Amino acid sequence: DGRGWVVSSETCGLDIVGAEFVRDVEPGEVIRINAEGMVCEQAVPARKRALCIFEYVYFARPDSILDGQGVYEARETMGRHLALEAPVEADFVIGVPDSGVPSAIGYARESGISYAEGVVKNRYVGRTFIQPTQALRQRGIKLKLNPLPSTIKGKRIIVVDDSIVRGNTSKQLVQMLRDAGATEVHLRIVSPPVVWPCFYGIDTDTQDQLIAANMDVEMIRDYVGADSLAFLSPQGLESSVNSEHTGFCTACFSGKYPVFVDPVQRSESFLDTLQPEWMSRECTCLESPLA
Repeated sequence: DGRGWVVSSETCGLDIVGAEFVRDVEPGEVIRINAEGMVCEQAVPARKRALCIFEYVYFARPDSILDGQGVYEARETMGRHLALEAPVEADFVIGVPDSGVPSAIGYARESGISYAEGVVKNRYVGRTFIQPTQALRQRGIKLKLNPLPSTIKGKRIIVVDDSIVRGNTSKQLVQMLRDAGATEVHLRIVSPPVVWPCFYGIDTDTQDQLIAANMDVEMIRDYVGADSLAFLSPQGLESSVNSEHTGFCTACFSGKYPVFVDPVQRSESFLDTLQPEWMSRECTCLESPLA
């Protein structure tokens, strides 16, 4: 009869198949779907909401809605806030595709500087950030992005990107833009510096992989070769996300982890950097099933 239920990790998946978005699955909720219909139950108490804020920055598709907030709109607002926090004179604003483009448009609109497409993305190359090895990430960057000399030659360029994690993309991109004739390259990042590992499924589980954990902003600027570098403040990021619910995981920026992680799972280098007060803090989260 054409009726049924569709479950998707993002709302854009529902759009593609023509399904109607009903609601999000709540934290700790189990939904069972069978011939009788749908049964929802709260399997464990939802003690604390902590949606990964990096979903809005990078992971989610821009045409998705997370907790009532459109991802595209959030990214554009991040760019607007960054334009207020870190203005600079330039001829054009360009975005690093794909996730940096909405933020670049927001930066351009707020600053009054024209937006232009200055980098073309190869649609057949996957995301370099999640490649398992450094060699694959380096190769992926060269295959993924190509500058447009007709746009940037002889121009001062503001480059808006979602984040700097290892520094691979930024360094190569700045050099490619200079090789294409840009006279100035000003890098603007619509998230705070990533200085803490993620233990919740992302391949950044040690601080030695994170450039911002080992260099300050000026050192990073010098390393990537930009004329200037600025990051969006934590306050600017959180105020850009007008979610229906409060509570985000900002651990990669703040070091405040919403769920206890067994020290055995952490690297020694990370343990050495943990603040003593954090290590002694009482954990109020659910007990690990391995305990």
